Formats: sequence, C-alpha cells, structure tokens
Amino acid sequence: MRLTKQVKRKIRHIRVRKKIIGTRERPRLVVFRSLKHIYGSVVIDEVQPNRVLLTVSSLSEEFKKNAKPDEKGGNVKGAFLVGKLLAEKARSMGIEAVVFDRAGYHYGGRVKFFADGARQGGLKF
Repeated sequence: MRLTKQVKRKIRHIRVRKKIIGTRERPRLVVFRSLKHIYGSVVIDEVQPNRVLLTVSSLSEEFKKNAKPDEKGGNVKGAFLVGKLLAEKARSMGIEAVVFDRAGYHYGGRVKFFADGARQGGLKF
C-alpha cells in the first residue's frame, strides 16, 4: 500500500505529539498550512478537552490590515507576518514561552518562516 503525503504527515504528527505537551506555563504553538493559507494556534493540552487560547491565520482581520500586497498566506513573507502577529497577541495575553509543534510538516519554507516570525515577535521556543 502506498502512503500519500497527507498520511505520512499524519504519522509524523502523531510521533511528534507523543513527545510534545502544552502546559499552562508553556503552551503548544501548532502550525497548519494549506496551499493558500497558514494558521497558528496556541493550545493548552493539560485540560480536557484541549483549550485553544488564541488563533491567528492569513484569513484573519489583523493579517489583512497589516499585510502588504506581496504578503499572502501561501508565501514565506505572509507566514512570517502571521507568526509575528501571533507572537504579539500571545505576549499581550502574558504568554512568553511556548513549545513549537510543526504538525508533521518538514521544518523549512513557510513553517520555518512562521517560527522565525514568532521568535522575532518575542516568543521563546
């Protein structure tokens, strides 16, 4: 049986999630990317069901207000801006340090630029 890219990503995500847990002190910063957009969420895994503290995406209003014409959700400039906006929003809520969950994606391209934007926004991984 041939495994598709999506199935392989899910397998990697499950393997990574066994080791990563978001606590109240260090919540989990999870990234999801589609072909046209990128999403980032800060999650606490200690409570059941898991609690999503905040979410920023390339579809959100704050992204649309701050984005330049060449910054879209499907490119690295847009991913960097989404990461930076998420970090600023998290810092305003009092979150300083997070655990980064790449959700089974390879650490490169938009995922890497999202993480760099979050770091530049003030979050510590």
